[in-house]
Amino acid sequence: MNFYVLNSNEKVMARDNAISRRTALKVTGAAAATALVAGCSDDDDNGDDDNGDDDTAEYEAEPDDEIIFFAESDGWEGESPDDIDGEVNPTLILEEGESYTIGWEEGDGSSHNIEIRDDGGSVVDGHQTDEVDEPDGDDQMLEFEATEDMVEYVCAPHDNAMIGTIEVE
Repeated sequence: MNFYVLNSNEKVMARDNAISRRTALKVTGAAAATALVAGCSDDDDNGDDDNGDDDTAEYEAEPDDEIIFFAESDGWEGESPDDIDGEVNPTLILEEGESYTIGWEEGDGSSHNIEIRDDGGSVVDGHQTDEVDEPDGDDQMLEFEATEDMVEYVCAPHDNAMIGTIEVE
């Protein structure tokens, strides 16, 4: 054990096995590399890259299109038309004043509904269905005329994952 004299009456003990700064940096670097390889980095998996670009599919709907999803608690998975098949929560680009149908025919058995909301999170003009928890949701279709108030389609019980953007032009 080493002693250091601060003044004639005081002694301070130094640790024999103190971790050097270099060793601490090596250990920290190894832990950070392990976390990164294990997928524990702070990337947010929402499809945004460093430029803020989003890889969410966009679909320019034609007037009178019927947009069908599979209702899955992890997101609205596109079924029809073919342009959205397999896409999760695609952005729907609609034309103001035109008519569209949106909804789901089949689900994962969880409780689902579909709503069209404005930028304040309120349902637009009563465009919502009742919640059902059957895998078969034949009546879960909304027919509507696109208005500039419409900004998203949502499943109320799963509004953190089953939410897609609507852009009305």
